Amino acid sequence: MKPHIFPLAAAAMALFAAPAFAAPLTVTLTGVQDRDAKLYVSVQTEEQFMKWEGVDGEIVEDPEAGTQSFTFDLPEGEYSVSIWHDLNGNGAFDIGENGKPAEGWAVSNGSGLRKQPTFDDAKVSVGAEGAEITETVQYPE
Repeated sequence: MKPHIFPLAAAAMALFAAPAFAAPLTVTLTGVQDRDAKLYVSVQTEEQFMKWEGVDGEIVEDPEAGTQSFTFDLPEGEYSVSIWHDLNGNGAFDIGENGKPAEGWAVSNGSGLRKQPTFDDAKVSVGAEGAEITETVQYPE
């Protein structure tokens, strides 16, 4: 092998041999109600927080009542998880006249929130070993 080819071949092998690292984020939702409506679960970066985009997610057409679990394989980093149960099926997250959500909802680290969350409120750190969160879906009264 010519000496000038070996460094190029070694560099190419290193690129192809580099594994893609992903860690599981397991999201468990409790208190899900059977409402014959879509349930949206969205994993978002800080730039995507509270917008339509996400790095991963799932839509459940008609979830059963009780507990639902989802697992997403993600690169290490900080994420938020937003949950929305579209009770009236209009494709929009509705706020009632009282200023409170008119849909089922949850957000990572959201128990006890008394205001609209920020990314720092909702962020979940996903390390090499992954992360697990459990959130309760809140429904309007």
